Amino acid sequence: MTELLDIFRALADPTRLRILALLREMELAIGELAVVLDQSQPRVSRHVRILVDAGVVERRREGSWVFLRLAQEGPVGETLARAEKWPFSPREALVIAHDARRLVAIRTERAAAAERYFAEHAAEWDAIRSRHVAESEVEAAMLAIMHNRRLGHLLDVGTGTGRMAEIFAPTARRITALDRSPEMLRIARAKLAGQPVPIDLVQGDFLNLPVTDASVDTIVIHQALHFAHEPDRVIAEAGRVLRGGGHLLIVDFAPHEDEELRTMAAHARLGFSDAQIRGWFASAGMGLENSQTLEGGELAVKLWLGRRRSDEDQSPVTHGGDGQRKRLAA
Repeated sequence: MTELLDIFRALADPTRLRILALLREMELAIGELAVVLDQSQPRVSRHVRILVDAGVVERRREGSWVFLRLAQEGPVGETLARAEKWPFSPREALVIAHDARRLVAIRTERAAAAERYFAEHAAEWDAIRSRHVAESEVEAAMLAIMHNRRLGHLLDVGTGTGRMAEIFAPTARRITALDRSPEMLRIARAKLAGQPVPIDLVQGDFLNLPVTDASVDTIVIHQALHFAHEPDRVIAEAGRVLRGGGHLLIVDFAPHEDEELRTMAAHARLGFSDAQIRGWFASAGMGLENSQTLEGGELAVKLWLGRRRSDEDQSPVTHGGDGQRKRLAA
């Protein structure tokens, strides 16, 4: 009874209900909530503390940043799921809609910060990656973990300068190299000229892959997931486009505390744990087949290989055509 009363007391405030509505959309930092709510950060912090104490909201610290999310498990999660279905009054609905519009500005600024970095450092990207661990060692481990696996149609998410497409070209049937940055794709186009397999250079976002359901055999996300504020959604989207039995290879950093990567290199996440990746894989219909750790340099690099459930283990997928793509002009 006491736990239930704490939950309802925490929910009995208009600002805290607005916070819940925002956190249903995405994880947010307190400063970002303050901007959307147009309230002072100390005031928002007090509301967040009440929600955290009641178990309604969970904190997750990454370096000097603290991200907030709704509780998912137990009676709190069940209560919130029911509360989500309660209708707003017309006046409340207007406030929630206003907050949603301001939340778009937060998403836009996050994306713009990454875009600015990409534009400024496109030509230096390979060198920046090499700072953390010898890239030759990472590439050798990637080739080894994928050895004797049918790559088929490979999707390289966040291709950057095209290096992943380059090293997997000899064993793939076809490659789609995707990146948000036109500057990156221009560099990749020059690097990938003359490869032995067809390579499509596509401009797109890893949260909304311009690829049809169950249409690729292999996906590689190399040193790109740390730019995602919602990495679980990135992995879910990868699961959508992956064929049954296909593989997803993620290469990124183990958890670390190097704040400079956030402030100077636009990293949204300071590495990932095996438990996080395993959970996100499971939610996306994949199992974690293999994980490896490469020590060296300032940071440890991790390789996670997931496999999509085979066709007979999952519901039928409606196949479409080649999907709509935004191709860059030659």
